[in-house]
Amino acid sequence: MSATVLVGSQWGDEGKGKIVDILSERFDIVARYQGGANAGHTVIIGDKQYILHLIPSGILRENVICVIGNGVVIDPKALLEEINLLKNSGIKVEGRLFISQNAHLIMPYHKLLDSIEESGENKIGTTGRGIGPCYIDKFGRRGIRIVDLLNRDELERKIRYNLKEKNQLLQKVYHHEGLNVEEILKEYLEFDKVIDKYIKDIPTFLNQALDEGKSILLEGAQGTLLDVDHGTYPFVTSSSPTAGGACTGTGIPPNRINYVIGIVKAYTTRVGNGPFPTELTEEEGDKLRTLGAEFGATTGRPRRCGWFDAFLVAYSKMINGIDSVAVTKLDVLSHFDKIKVCVGYELNGKKLKYFPSSVEQLSKVTPIYEVLDGWKQNISNCKSYDELPSRTKEYLNFISKQSGIKIDIISVGAKRQQTIFL
Repeated sequence: MSATVLVGSQWGDEGKGKIVDILSERFDIVARYQGGANAGHTVIIGDKQYILHLIPSGILRENVICVIGNGVVIDPKALLEEINLLKNSGIKVEGRLFISQNAHLIMPYHKLLDSIEESGENKIGTTGRGIGPCYIDKFGRRGIRIVDLLNRDELERKIRYNLKEKNQLLQKVYHHEGLNVEEILKEYLEFDKVIDKYIKDIPTFLNQALDEGKSILLEGAQGTLLDVDHGTYPFVTSSSPTAGGACTGTGIPPNRINYVIGIVKAYTTRVGNGPFPTELTEEEGDKLRTLGAEFGATTGRPRRCGWFDAFLVAYSKMINGIDSVAVTKLDVLSHFDKIKVCVGYELNGKKLKYFPSSVEQLSKVTPIYEVLDGWKQNISNCKSYDELPSRTKEYLNFISKQSGIKIDIISVGAKRQQTIFL
């Protein structure tokens, strides 16, 4: 068997949680490959809502094994809260959740530095969860990994060494009193006692599973335009949400991945700072935000909202090698008389051939719009494509053609049953 990658194809918040939950029924294993507790995947089952930040949404399917790969940075407090939330909801976690021994740990000083830096002049719009500083230490080769929990002496040595350096930075540069090393040691040694049973050699486990004919769904967090290499840098996350990150974040080689599913919202949103060509800032933007309940599952921050950007999604398709797409929140557009779709950009009076890699350029582009008639009908109860209004089908066909994407899944509401397969 081979693996399938599911990737956010805009600026994140595309509804990956629901789609992963739906698709998990078809897979043996769901593996998360990057990001941290800055992601928030919301799944609604009946009258119960689950918001997951680290554990893959597949955990809500009782026969699915879930994996947190080495590309993920783990906040022990957030992980334990999530495990307890699931257990209290009657969902079995032990024996179904495994964590890579090579995943890096978010430390208290990462969160503190993140919040201090984000309060300065050069704001990126991070969640303040310590994700960026943790990845900085990872690539600076001074990170602390899950495997370090298995050696108490080595763990203590690394924490003391790192905290000595961080406290100097906190005290001399930021005029903060610093952190207590003994308190941190106690917290992480307690975490070690709880987490040991979940630790696994994930690359070996996943590749052996493929050898045995099992199917794997690889789940990213955030979205393509937040990728540290291919996104709107520097207004990006600190890892690779794109399909390529699935290999480095799990240890599955590229030749074992045979399909990439993109998730796109029927309009566009982003959280945090950075350019957003199709952003709506007045009445229509507020209307989209309210109707779509566009508030972050992790932070509660209101999302910036705008029209569907086909030029952006075409770029995302190219970067990820997307085979087919799931379109989410289509029902939200039912309330508009006219719906705009961005089909290209102009810069200095010239139509661009390629998506700009410079945020300076992207912030100055003028979107080229096509205007379509809205359908003005409630589609949330539609069970098949044939039941959709003709203008809804026209909209789907238009964004498919303009973006060069093949639509296989349509979501017309937050619940599992509000999903149409083509």
